[in-house]
Amino acid sequence: MSEYAFNPVQTVEPGQNIILDTVIPCNKGYVFHRDQSGIVILRGAVNNPSCCFARYQVTFNGNIAIPDGGTVGPISVALAIDGEPIQTSRAIVTPAATATEPPTSANFFNVTSTAIITVPRGCCFTVAVENTSGPAAPGGVAPAILVQNANLTVARIA
Repeated sequence: MSEYAFNPVQTVEPGQNIILDTVIPCNKGYVFHRDQSGIVILRGAVNNPSCCFARYQVTFNGNIAIPDGGTVGPISVALAIDGEPIQTSRAIVTPAATATEPPTSANFFNVTSTAIITVPRGCCFTVAVENTSGPAAPGGVAPAILVQNANLTVARIA
C-alpha cells in the first residue's frame, strides 16, 4: 500500500490536480510519485506470467470548500485516469449560503472517492484527483476550490 497526502489548504483551479506529497512510498516499484505533483503512476507489473493485468484500489479522502467570496454552487472532485475523470468516482457537495453571510473557507465538506483500476500487463496509467466542478449557473465560470487534508491511498489488490 502507498499513501500520499497534503495537509495545508491549497487552491485548485477547475480541471487541475490536487497536489500530494509521498507519505508511504511503494517499495516494490509498482506505484511512482514525484513529490509536489498530483500524479501517481500505476504500473501493470505482474508476477505471474499467465496474468494479464495488475489491479489497484485507489481511494481519495479530503476536505473541500468554496474560497472566501466565491459563488455558491456545487463543487466536486474525481479520480482521473490519464487526465480523464472517472465519473463514477465524482464526489459532489453543494455548500449553502445563509441569507446574512457569503460562503467562507470555514465551510469545508469531507468527501471520499474510490475506484478499482485495472492496468494491463506492461502498461502504465497515471492517476490524479481533479477539480471537476462546473459553473454554478449556465454560462458561468467553473470555480476554483479549496482542498485541505488531502489523502490518496493506493493498494494493489491483484
